[in-house]
Amino acid sequence: MTVSTESETPTLPEYDGNPFIAKLPPLKSQLELYKELLSVPHFDIKEAAYPAHVRKHCIVRLAKCFLPQARQVDLSDRFSMLLRQGYVGRNPLTHDYLHHLQNGFERIEQKSLEAAVSKPVQNTANSFALLGCPGVGKTLAMNCVLAQYPQVIWHEQPHVLVQIVWLRLEAPALGSLKQLCVDFFQAIDQLIATDYVKRYATGTTVEQMLLHMAHVSQLHALGVLVIDEIQHLRGVKVGADALMKFLVKLVNTIGLPVIPIGTLGALEILRGSFSQARRGTGLGSLVWDRMAPDDVWDRFIKQLWKYQWTTPRTELTDELNAALYDESQGVADLAVKLFMLAQLRLVGISEVRKGKHETLTPELLRRVAKEEFFLVAPMIEALRESDAVKLSRFDDLRSLNDHIGVVLSRAVGGVPGSADVGMATPAESTESPTAQNIGVVLVASLKGLGVAEDVAKALVDEAVAKSPSGDPLLLMEKIVSTLKASPPKVRPPKPKPPLVDELPEDDLRRLVVAGMKNQQSAYEALLAAGVVRPPMMDFAA
Repeated sequence: MTVSTESETPTLPEYDGNPFIAKLPPLKSQLELYKELLSVPHFDIKEAAYPAHVRKHCIVRLAKCFLPQARQVDLSDRFSMLLRQGYVGRNPLTHDYLHHLQNGFERIEQKSLEAAVSKPVQNTANSFALLGCPGVGKTLAMNCVLAQYPQVIWHEQPHVLVQIVWLRLEAPALGSLKQLCVDFFQAIDQLIATDYVKRYATGTTVEQMLLHMAHVSQLHALGVLVIDEIQHLRGVKVGADALMKFLVKLVNTIGLPVIPIGTLGALEILRGSFSQARRGTGLGSLVWDRMAPDDVWDRFIKQLWKYQWTTPRTELTDELNAALYDESQGVADLAVKLFMLAQLRLVGISEVRKGKHETLTPELLRRVAKEEFFLVAPMIEALRESDAVKLSRFDDLRSLNDHIGVVLSRAVGGVPGSADVGMATPAESTESPTAQNIGVVLVASLKGLGVAEDVAKALVDEAVAKSPSGDPLLLMEKIVSTLKASPPKVRPPKPKPPLVDELPEDDLRRLVVAGMKNQQSAYEALLAAGVVRPPMMDFAA
């Protein structure tokens, strides 16, 4: 790959002589950005002749595959402009950096980010938001962009300081400003071995923490603050508003560029407070949708289809292309995972059935998607229906990614699906730790849905007996079907006993409660009150 050197890159007057910009990587063309973002698995056609158990390890390379499109390159380009423009107004050679620091001290003294300062400085910070449906590659793309830049740069001239180029945080649950500050200080401490958590996050108010957070950002010339999973603030009105207003102040007052990232569920959050950020639309906000079934998708699939370790090689057809799109709905992450899982399924089958052709078919893709994408089936259906309301409920694909890890482990371990092998796989003992763990998880999940524990255990035992393979998704599918066919009877809640003060004066329960205070049993309390007589009295007559 050819990368432009500093001598080949023209200098710009606004960037020239700024130490914070000088040590950044050189400016790159879109072609150079594309090559840097591209991450393809190692592939050698000879590997297709390897034994099945070896090829499975080759196939899982696809899990790290990243095929950038025009929008990912555009993101990298915008980030480059955002970062450098933010440093234009904080050049230490023009005393802007020192003035920023002085303003930070004044705000701390006056205990307000909005306090008037003696030496206002130029603010060149921009901001933009990155939104999109789950699985379109927002977080992955941003991580790839950030990886192009050093996170920490050490300076000795003109000032001895540690420059932090970028910092990525996740939006705190419930929109807690305190938690955001703690996360910020912890991240800085881990990065450059400081003790900001001890100094600024212990025994101080949130207002003080915010002031110190802003000041530390200036002290270390923080280039860009990335706040991921911003949709976590959805439905948290008070906390979300306060946090977003603070982020606006970082852009407008401190001159720190901020990039919030989230799903479409965060759109309403950003339409309010964050839209007020200075130059907030200067670089435009990015809203990524899934790929449409057009030329962009076709190029993506053709590129992905090269990485095939099945024998014989299956040529890409319109039917395969259509099935892959329908089951992934144009979400790149799902398409890559489905292609990978389908190959693993075929190779796993051939490991049992020697000599069986490993042909990728539309039917196979749909069967694998049905069995392995059970967790995101509602999201896929919402995409098919283009239902924005339903889509806003899905935050990410973490649950699917966790499940994919289990699937990969099972596939690499040589346990193919019995339905595809056409023969019964050796049943695992129900006493094995794996089966026990799965059973515990399933019972806990059912209890969370309101199913009584004894009923949940019975349902799980029945499902395990009918499906000895131990696949948790198949087990849960069988259980859900059973519940739909014959839902368990819900026991009505027992009425709460009335309070003692509400009981009539002659109610015996008053005596029992009074006896309990004296550590007496109910019988002892009633006996002492003369309500009952000793049992031996029945024989005294």
